[in-house]
Amino acid sequence: MIQFLLNQELRSEHALDPNLTVLNYLREHLGKSGTKEGCASGDCGACTVVVGELHTDDQGAEQIRYRSLNSCLTFVSSLHGKQLISVEDLKHQGQLHSVQQAMVECHGSQCGFCTPGFVMSLFALQKNSDAPDSQKAHEALAGNLCRCTGYRPILAAAEQACCNKPQDQFDSRQAETIARLKAIAPTQTGELNSGDKRCLVPLTVADLADLYDAYPQARLLAGGTDLALEVTQFHRTLPVMIYVGNIEEMKRIESFDDRLEIGAATSLSDCYTALNNEYPDFGELLHRFASLQIRNQGTLGGNIGNASPIGDSPPLLIALGAQIVLCKGNTRRTLALEDYFIDYRVTARQDSEFIEKIIVPKGVPLFRAYKVSKRLDDDISAVCAAFNLKVDNGVISDARVAFGGMAATPKRAKNCEAVLRGATWNSATVEKACAALAEDFTPLSDFRASKEYRLLSAQNLLRKYFIELQTPHIETRVTAYV
Repeated sequence: MIQFLLNQELRSEHALDPNLTVLNYLREHLGKSGTKEGCASGDCGACTVVVGELHTDDQGAEQIRYRSLNSCLTFVSSLHGKQLISVEDLKHQGQLHSVQQAMVECHGSQCGFCTPGFVMSLFALQKNSDAPDSQKAHEALAGNLCRCTGYRPILAAAEQACCNKPQDQFDSRQAETIARLKAIAPTQTGELNSGDKRCLVPLTVADLADLYDAYPQARLLAGGTDLALEVTQFHRTLPVMIYVGNIEEMKRIESFDDRLEIGAATSLSDCYTALNNEYPDFGELLHRFASLQIRNQGTLGGNIGNASPIGDSPPLLIALGAQIVLCKGNTRRTLALEDYFIDYRVTARQDSEFIEKIIVPKGVPLFRAYKVSKRLDDDISAVCAAFNLKVDNGVISDARVAFGGMAATPKRAKNCEAVLRGATWNSATVEKACAALAEDFTPLSDFRASKEYRLLSAQNLLRKYFIELQTPHIETRVTAYV
């Protein structure tokens, strides 16, 4: 059984289909049709809901953290121990919520189909903001698309909603909600079981290892932003899933003198501060990693584990020399991330083995990363590049150069590195290294970019890296090329 709060209503579910998304649960099982299906792939934001969960802040105080999610990519099992808020829950005692009122007064709605999603993103923004902030508003709304109004009135609504925000029913009931969430906090493995399909929700790494050993055919579910597409887009059935999002051990970020250790189930939003503090380019890339809704769900371990050749984080992690800790039963092994990827969607992971954490080295001063995509926000890379050189007295003593989108896997450019290593760090060396990239990669052409464009972009990004290190005042990190 799993338990969660539907606003303030306790829901206990056991026999639901584990493949059921929160979107369809709301619409088909509860008759709450305010949440819309626009794309069923996490791109349009019409299905946005907000999930609240217990969180301890830096001062040790317990709070409810509210985050926007795409309900079309969220399986109901991931709600275990949390609070689900949909657009129907905002109106209170006959009065519109302040974010709804702001949309009305700023004329932020036209046909209305996308409006509930915008309202829920604005609600999460209001809960996480102390004052109007244009940058945060753009970030909060980047995952919501509108084909009617344009975005100016919606951004005006965001400013109004976050300016002198009034207390709402969620604020007044916060202590009560915290107590109710504590009362339903999971204490043992939860389960949804419809007879022919099941999803298990362990609470510890040891329990996960045991369950995965018992069900090696199970699909591991973290954020679900990739896995859920198999259900929503390809109409496949997932007979057994194991949800790892309630395992606190796999959501920790620990900082040591020489490294960060990031649990594989840590959301990309939660990774941001630690990675940005150490590597601003990594932080800039995370800002452009899909939408805020996706970053609130998607995990660093999931972005690695799905072995996509265009995943944004692996090239950066490979260039930094990151490692992963793989767990199977009581056995753990540490593997260089670059050795995890073998071929297209093929990895070195053994049966019943899972990524427990990612180890990211600290102290790489010349690390830079760049992403080329058709849109600045919420788009997949055509090429993603990361560079990590050590230069001593004008000579390159070591080089790690990695790319995504250039091969069947995220991959180091070994020929390029060989040209760089031991050479003088100047434009002539860079041109030789650019020529070597043609030996490292034979990229494909697809709807994102032609093979010629990809290769030329990769070469130009190396040139850009060289220019920026020579003249750091013109640095423009993680730039999109249209």
